[in-house]
Amino acid sequence: MKVAIVHDWLVAPGGAEKVLEQIIECFPDADIFSLVDFLEDRKPLGGKPVTTSFIQRLPMARTRYRAYLPLMPLAVEQFDLSGYDLIITSSYAVAKGVLVGPDQTHVSYVHSPMRYAWDLQHQYLREAKLLSGPKSWAARVMLHYLRGWDAHSANGVDSLIANSQFVARRVMKTYRRDAVVIPPPVDVSEFELRSQKDEFYLTASRMVPYKRIDLIVDAFNATPHRRLVVIGDGPQMASIRAKAGANVTILGYQPFAVLKDYLQRARAFVFAAEEDFGIVPLEAQACGTPVIAFGKGGALETVVPVGDPHPTGVFFANQTVASLLAAIERFERLRAAITPAACRANAERFSAAVFRRAFMAEVTRTISAAGPRERVVAVERGEPELANQSRGWRGDAARNGSWGH
Repeated sequence: MKVAIVHDWLVAPGGAEKVLEQIIECFPDADIFSLVDFLEDRKPLGGKPVTTSFIQRLPMARTRYRAYLPLMPLAVEQFDLSGYDLIITSSYAVAKGVLVGPDQTHVSYVHSPMRYAWDLQHQYLREAKLLSGPKSWAARVMLHYLRGWDAHSANGVDSLIANSQFVARRVMKTYRRDAVVIPPPVDVSEFELRSQKDEFYLTASRMVPYKRIDLIVDAFNATPHRRLVVIGDGPQMASIRAKAGANVTILGYQPFAVLKDYLQRARAFVFAAEEDFGIVPLEAQACGTPVIAFGKGGALETVVPVGDPHPTGVFFANQTVASLLAAIERFERLRAAITPAACRANAERFSAAVFRRAFMAEVTRTISAAGPRERVVAVERGEPELANQSRGWRGDAARNGSWGH
């Protein structure tokens, strides 16, 4: 089949780009499309060229591409995908809004509906200091327009895939559509289990408000006998560094080898964000390191709490210093119940190989369920197994490999 893969934007490596890398592994001959491409690390793309939109050529697109958000729905609709049989979109903004025809199959991996346009609009406006005035009203009008376009664009997707049950619920609320849940891949082969731990806690993240690194630092400031190491950089770096006590070490951005070393040696990894999924807590578990996590969002699906069989961490209920400190104290009382082997085994459930099997099963199911036109094409291509499938077929691969609805 002729396959197109569409990704929102390629600027910096992250969780979405790790998903894209595995999708390309599944379809190595696919053509790649993205609104802009300024990615320096070409590993996720396998050296493949990228077709970009007109936004790539606009002023300051490399650093201010987000400022062109109002133009992005128009830009993604300009990709001519009429010559492709299968379109796969990797979408956390507008990618799923590409234009497709009735004889094309469209599978969309939804990292999340646009959170800043939907349930987190008011938080976004507060953080951007857009609560009043002309700029505030302009932003509200733009987000209103984006919500309408986003909801309508879901009609062109044959299969929606969410990266967690948390996101699947958001997809249902936003688009009134069921989504198959396939968690993003964690490259557990890049991490080795280490049973011997040092006496420090670790957090690693971009320093942006919703990650709540400030909360973690405040909690450890309140308990100077505990040591915290912070890895990461971002807009909040200066304020977080300024408030850090003597027991808090701010390392800033670090290369992968340094991050892995700290993940392997940490007593526990502390995670205070409400994330759609959250890959770094699983990378910590791949190293045999327990996780202390805010009990909301994707962490509820990736951390096994003490009290359940084979626990890998503990949760705290509220994003407050008192709640986090209570969780740390509970962890210290019960840490003997958490083994490095259990942490590693839990992380391996989310390996890249597991992702590829589940993703290919869902793509196969979607193609086979699409209707008679696809079965005619399958006959012409000498694929009788696919041609003979009935509309409701799901196949052994889907039953055995999918993460379910």
